Amino acid sequence: MRQYQQTLTLNTRGQGLSEFTLDVVQIVSDAEIEVGLAHIFCRHTSASLLIQENADPDVQRDLIAFFKRLVPDGDPHFIHRSEGADDMPAHVKSALTQTTLTIPIANGRLMLGTWQGIYLFEHRAHPHDRHVIVHVIGD
Repeated sequence: MRQYQQTLTLNTRGQGLSEFTLDVVQIVSDAEIEVGLAHIFCRHTSASLLIQENADPDVQRDLIAFFKRLVPDGDPHFIHRSEGADDMPAHVKSALTQTTLTIPIANGRLMLGTWQGIYLFEHRAHPHDRHVIVHVIGD
């Protein structure tokens, strides 16, 4: 059993989805693991990870619009606003999604479906540098 780990820094442009599938594909290739798992972890509480369709950009627009309706910035019910109106809504959106993903590896490749991509979902209004750890384990 071998392991390989790398940290990615992803620069976001504010609220939205940033695909980084090719970065993870490269890390899996560098790890030279034929069969195993790629575990991806987001080191933040106001951003999250998604596996989502990467063929039609309307999917991303609809997801963003849905989360804005579900947990609007500036919701008066929230007390925590230390960093602005988007602070607590960002934490709630992160809690509703996920901060880790695990993807099987076979024949040295991620076993993603045809239209699946790996995304960082930025929940804050302003750009941020986000750190994502990719840990690959297997043989």
